Amino acid sequence: MGLLAVGLAGCGTAKGMLDRGPVVAAAPTCIPMKFEIYFADSEARLTEPARQAIGMTATQLQGCDIRSVRVVGLADARGGAEANQQLSARRATAVVEALEGAGWPAPVFDVTAVGDEGAADPNGIREPLRRRTEVLVEAAPRL
Repeated sequence: MGLLAVGLAGCGTAKGMLDRGPVVAAAPTCIPMKFEIYFADSEARLTEPARQAIGMTATQLQGCDIRSVRVVGLADARGGAEANQQLSARRATAVVEALEGAGWPAPVFDVTAVGDEGAADPNGIREPLRRRTEVLVEAAPRL
């Protein structure tokens, strides 16, 4: 045990070594970002991992000036165009309500639902990946 303490004590800044503090900095948090919230098949209810992702992002941007938030609801190709449009709208609304509940300013939201039309990917995206809401945030440091 004493040897371990001596070994760890040697990990400090040695004489003649440069202080890394000015070189190592935290990544900026108040920057534009995109994140996605995934849903279960035919569901618009937020899952626990989705709530956690929203909470972590809200915490990360807590001290930022959130200028705009674009929320785009998507659905897979099953269920028909009208049903998918309604489902993607409910998904987008669920995400907006969670973000508002986390303290984000309501006037900054632009909510869009594109059903299965906007989920198409020329590279052949798989069906489960379409069951999501994309959130694009324009954030900047507060002045």
